[in-house]
Formats: sequence, C-alpha cells, structure tokens
Amino acid sequence: MTLLSFIGGPVVSGLIKAYQAKLTAGNTSEKIAADLASSEVATQRAEIEAQTRLRIAEIGHFWEPEKLFAYVTLFFYAKVLIYDKCLGLGTTDAVSGEVANWAGLVMSFYFAKRGFENVARIIRR
Repeated sequence: MTLLSFIGGPVVSGLIKAYQAKLTAGNTSEKIAADLASSEVATQRAEIEAQTRLRIAEIGHFWEPEKLFAYVTLFFYAKVLIYDKCLGLGTTDAVSGEVANWAGLVMSFYFAKRGFENVARIIRR
C-alpha cells in the first residue's frame, strides 16, 4: 500500500484511503461519507485527466494561446531589428501610449507565466 501511494501520487493515495474507509465503515452514515469521499476523488481524477487531454491536444499547434500573441511581437521586433536597423531600409515609430502598456503586459505575461505556474505548484504542495 505504501509503495502504491508513493508511486501513484495523491490521487491514487486518496482512492486507496477512500476504499479502505468504505470497507471498514460500520454504519450507514460512515458508508455514505466513504462513498462521497470516493466519488469526490473520482471526480478530481476525471478533471485532471480532462485538463491533461486539453494540454496534449494544444501542444505543437501554432494556434496555442501562448503562441498567438508572441507571433505579433516577434514580427514587430524582427521588423524593427532586421529591416530597420540591420538593413537600414525603413523606420518605425516608437510604440507609445496604451499600446506600449499592453505590449509590455503581453511580454511580461509571456515570460513570467511559467514562473508563476511553478511557484503556484510549489505552494500548492
């Protein structure tokens, strides 16, 4: 049992505990509580599986949400650096006002998103 809970993680561990509670339940209220606990764990497992399938379905496609706004930013920087600066073929006005604020937020989100996810994952443990 200890080996299974170590290998399977919290979901399998929760299923094992819920099943053991169901087996050892003596009266009706304890059986109901054990059934509710096992159904809650099953629901959590189904939700995790659905989220995993969604992530797998999105990976590798050009229309991933994280990639869509990065394409626009990449195009802008490529135009400014390669076409304007390196080749000297044009000029681009500086981004200002609300557009500059939103561009900064988009870039901050793109680079900070994964760090925030990792911190949240650590805190959740």
